[in-house]
Amino acid sequence: MGKRFIGIDVGGTTMKLGVVDERGRLLHKAETPTPSDGQAGLSQMAFQARRIAGEAGISWEQVAGLGLGLPGFLDIPAGKIIRLTNLPWENMPVKDHLEAELNIPVAIDNDANVAALGEAWSGAGAGLQDLVCITLGTGVGGGVITGRRLVHGVSGLAGEIGHIRVEEDGALCGCGQRGCVETVSSATGMVRLVKEAVAEGRKSQLEVQVREGTISARDIFEAADKEDPVALTVIDRATDALAKVMSILSVVLNPAAFIIGGGVSRAKERLFSPLRRAYARHTLAHAAAGVRILPAELGNDAGLIGAAGLTAKWETLG
Repeated sequence: MGKRFIGIDVGGTTMKLGVVDERGRLLHKAETPTPSDGQAGLSQMAFQARRIAGEAGISWEQVAGLGLGLPGFLDIPAGKIIRLTNLPWENMPVKDHLEAELNIPVAIDNDANVAALGEAWSGAGAGLQDLVCITLGTGVGGGVITGRRLVHGVSGLAGEIGHIRVEEDGALCGCGQRGCVETVSSATGMVRLVKEAVAEGRKSQLEVQVREGTISARDIFEAADKEDPVALTVIDRATDALAKVMSILSVVLNPAAFIIGGGVSRAKERLFSPLRRAYARHTLAHAAAGVRILPAELGNDAGLIGAAGLTAKWETLG
C-alpha cells in the first residue's frame, strides 16, 4: 500500500478532514466542530488526524504528511498562523506544534490556495502545469499555480484575485478599496446590483425577493433563464468584470486553464457562456489561444484534498 496524506480544511464552524492517496483520490472524510479556542483547535486537529487514519483502516506509519488549509493571515514558510479571519486564533506555531505531536511533516497554506491545489492534483486541472482557480461565492477567491507550484508572493497575498480593481468609482469593498471585482462578480456583488436596479425603478420579477430580503445569486440565474432584463444585465456585468481580470492574468501568467468554482459556478452555462464570450472579447488573441475555462470538479472536497497535497512531492501530484 502506498503513502497516505491527511488534509484538514479549517472553517469557522467545522473542520473537514480527509485521507488521500498518492493520486489525490479521497479515501475517507469526516467533519468535526471547530473549537473557538486556538489551543483547543490544535489538540482537536491532532486527535482527529489520528482518528481519521484509524477510520480509514491505515496505520499511522503509512501517513506521510498532514496539511492544513486556513482562512486568514499566515506565515507559510514558518508554518505559523498570524491571525484567522473568522476564528480568534492568533500567533500560533501550528507546524512546530503538530509535528512534535504527530511526528510527521506538517504544512499550512491559505484555504483558497489549497482548493486550487486540489483541483490541480485530481480535479479539473489534473495534469496541467499552469492554471488559475477562481472561487465565486460570498467573495471572490483565487489560487495560482505556475510550473506546478503554488504562487505565494513576498507576503503570501498572491492569488487575491478578488481585490483586483475593475471599476474606478465602484462600490466599497471589505478590503477598503473601491471597485474590486469581488464587489461585482461575487454572489454578494450580484445581489447588490439587483437591489440597486430595483431601487432605481427597473422592472424585474426579482422585486418580490428584494423586498422580502431573500434575494440570492441562484434567484438571479433562475430569473435570467426567464429572460428577466435586470438579471441578464447583472450577469453580463459580473461576467464582463471577471473576464477583464482574467484577461490581465492571461498576459501576466498565460495559464492553460481558468477553473471556476464556488456556489455561483453551479449556474453552469448560464455563467460560463457569457464569461467565455467576454473573455474572448477582452483578451489578447495570442494570450487567449488554447486557454480553457472549466468548472471545478471537486466541490467542497477541493480544500481538504489540496491540503493533503501540501506535503506530497510534486512528482506525485503530476
